[in-house]
Amino acid sequence: MTRILVRRSAVTAGAVVLAVAEYATVRWGAGIDLAARTGASTRAVSVTAVAVAAALAALAGWGLLALLERVTTRARALWTTIAVVVLLISLVGALGGVGAGAVATFVLLHLTVGVVLIVGLPGREVTR
Repeated sequence: MTRILVRRSAVTAGAVVLAVAEYATVRWGAGIDLAARTGASTRAVSVTAVAVAAALAALAGWGLLALLERVTTRARALWTTIAVVVLLISLVGALGGVGAGAVATFVLLHLTVGVVLIVGLPGREVTR
């Protein structure tokens, strides 16, 4: 395996582990119910949903970065700009939490995963 593959795999796993740890701390440690509004209904958010969402975000980011590295010499700058915009847009969805504790937790989860991916995925090896 190349260093880039190993590092990006570790960043992906780290983002998922951090999201699950935050969920566990808030849900089971602090006893905050995590639920989100989806249209007219309310849905409980499970640890599985948090882990899958973090993993999908990481893999989508990784895929876009790999594509940009193949087609442009400014992959890192372009990817970082796109990733920051996507993170900011995702925070709007985090506001759909039911209750202040859920909203704060969802914002924290989005920021944690986003920052880990934005800082970790490109790394220093991307020089194009």
